[in-house]
Amino acid sequence: MTQIEIIILLLTLFGIKHFIFDFLLQRAYQYQNKGIYGHFGGVLHAGLHGIGTFACLVLFNPFFALVAAIFDSVVHYHVDWAKTNINSRFGWGPNTHEEFWWLLGLDQLLHYLTYIAIIGWAVGAF
Repeated sequence: MTQIEIIILLLTLFGIKHFIFDFLLQRAYQYQNKGIYGHFGGVLHAGLHGIGTFACLVLFNPFFALVAAIFDSVVHYHVDWAKTNINSRFGWGPNTHEEFWWLLGLDQLLHYLTYIAIIGWAVGAF
């Protein structure tokens, strides 16, 4: 596989992974508790993202996959925690404030920039 093919494959895998864990598999217990620092709901959500990251990378380099999974989990946790607390502090809701949607967009951008950083790092690690 060429380097560009690996990058395109990883971007695709990370996009699918993100959709599955951030939307399809996220339950109320996770998103209702992401604003409480250290609560298992938020840790579970971020940990599932880490498992998905590990799955995306494990066939290329298992050690790198583990390190990247931990990195993704930690970053994902803190991005979600910050977003939840900013929305709460300002009272922004999906039906009341356009800022809620701006912040959701920023949250998603930060997650995808994390994936781009991991993929860039991965290409050098393979």
